[in-house]
Amino acid sequence: MKKKFEESARVKRSHLQALRREFETLDMKAGEGVSEYFSRVLSVANKMRTYGEQMQEVTVVEKILRSLSEKYNYVVCSIKESKDINQLSIDELQSSLIVHKQKFQRHTGEEQALKVTSEYRFGARG
Repeated sequence: MKKKFEESARVKRSHLQALRREFETLDMKAGEGVSEYFSRVLSVANKMRTYGEQMQEVTVVEKILRSLSEKYNYVVCSIKESKDINQLSIDELQSSLIVHKQKFQRHTGEEQALKVTSEYRFGARG
């Protein structure tokens, strides 16, 4: 019985080590959405908790902030300066990132529309 428990504990430790490595190497992929990335990170974090890891919410928040793609750098800086990361929930972080992305997309869309309009106007005269 003792031997079986020790083998089980060893297997559990092995799985946890693999999950820790996976968690640490997670990065947002090019073209991946905020929701999809959060799902991947939370899936690994929850598996780690299943194997006994004491995964605090702040650990997950910090991981996400440091592993987002470069296009979120300005948002990450803004969040770090304006919010207490130790008190920031995963849901609040996700909402904040989605709102910033929507604003950025709207702004970029407006710039594209202005560019197309001005090219059309000036191109038609030439």
